[in-house]
Amino acid sequence: MALWKLHGDGNLRPGAVVAPDERLSWGRTIGLGAQHVVAMFGATFVFPLLMGLNPQLAVMMSGVATLLFLTLVRGRVPSYLGSSASFVGVATAIYAAGGNPSHVTGAMLWVGVTLAVVGVVIHVAGSGVIHRWLPPVVTGAVVMLIGFNLAPVVASAYWPRDQWVALITMLVVVVLSVGLRGFAGRIAIFLALITGYVLSWLFDLMFGPVTAPNDAGELVTQPRVDWSGVAAADWFGLPPVTDLATWQLGATTNVVGFHLPTFDLAFALIALPVTIALIAENTGHVKAVAEMTGADLDPVMGRAIGADGAASVLATAVGAGPTTTYAENIGVMAATRVYSSAAYVVAALVAIGFGFSPKFGAIVSATPPGVLGGITVVLYGMIGLLGAKIWKENGVDFGNPLNLVPVSAGIIIGVGNVSLDLGGGFTLGGIALGTIVTVAVYHLARALAPAELKNRHEGAVLIVDRPGAYAEDAGPDSPSPGADQG
Repeated sequence: MALWKLHGDGNLRPGAVVAPDERLSWGRTIGLGAQHVVAMFGATFVFPLLMGLNPQLAVMMSGVATLLFLTLVRGRVPSYLGSSASFVGVATAIYAAGGNPSHVTGAMLWVGVTLAVVGVVIHVAGSGVIHRWLPPVVTGAVVMLIGFNLAPVVASAYWPRDQWVALITMLVVVVLSVGLRGFAGRIAIFLALITGYVLSWLFDLMFGPVTAPNDAGELVTQPRVDWSGVAAADWFGLPPVTDLATWQLGATTNVVGFHLPTFDLAFALIALPVTIALIAENTGHVKAVAEMTGADLDPVMGRAIGADGAASVLATAVGAGPTTTYAENIGVMAATRVYSSAAYVVAALVAIGFGFSPKFGAIVSATPPGVLGGITVVLYGMIGLLGAKIWKENGVDFGNPLNLVPVSAGIIIGVGNVSLDLGGGFTLGGIALGTIVTVAVYHLARALAPAELKNRHEGAVLIVDRPGAYAEDAGPDSPSPGADQG
């Protein structure tokens, strides 16, 4: 990564634009880096929490992944790499099939490898290959089924644990998301999580512990907020190491942390369809940054996608979740018109610093289930509806049976967790089967369709936002509200 040249005298003048290879004074650059940390922070630790992984390790590896990404793209695509929302359904499916955290990270590592390979292919063949193989009608359907496949998780795992806290937290998410403007609106989920956390503590004081089913379905009475693990955690140190021999789903005696991935073909097939969503969000980010900076970034499209894949491989190899570029931070750039990659280096170093505090990780891990229920009921629906957003913004014509019929089957298979028994104890289902049907059947239908159906307008490659990121609120120079993902 090249060194940065000083922008003017190091101050930000009204109307000035700071290029990726420039920086302000180090004091101002550190301040901007801190702002990027706040923007990425909420989602980066919420998503690992929902995947049963360690948030302290995830935040640490997000910083490492960002440094790797910036190095591989040579600083030309300023972006922060945080935890991806697209894998929450994958983790849920793997746990439901009897897997453990190492199976989750093992499956996700293969996605990173695949994404890196795709990045190399795009770098060699050009970005047009994305348009041909993953048109918006297909990618929108895959994003939709990934999000809506998570609905049973809310209904069975989170909401019943504390329904009233979940309901109030859900309302807080809605109110903050639509009531706050600008940067505050971007971190609405993070603010709702803090609000729900405090509410749970107040409920414990006023009403006592809550009686609800645990992960095994047994009724237990326990406090909503249990900070015994927080009190025992050190202020400084590395994330814990997972003992997979004693790990149990829902157990609190063994906190997930560093561990080596375990590879299983069946679990890998559950995760691989998410590659399509990651290609989509990375493509959207590169296009958004290109629009803001006025630079032609198509030549580095493949490099950026491959860099995200390499960063995800690195993160999952040590037990963290995979990464993706963040729309929240692109919105910060749009608001400030400071595109300096130096600010992202500062943000990455701060995130790595957070990773050296087990106390921080314990606080996050103690988030009450009811709070997660209120957040996820909105978040999962937003992920699914991003698919519809892709269709709308790209003018997908569902009056054309070539678009309507193939994706209809794939969505129902994915949302309904329909499965296909292939014999020998091997089953395809849910997200994996739904994605395969969507992509394969679409291209089969296209090969058989008459010319008049093929020639109808299908839109450009997708650009979509991550849940909780509102580009239209970032300022007058924001990218269109379709810059990414989650």
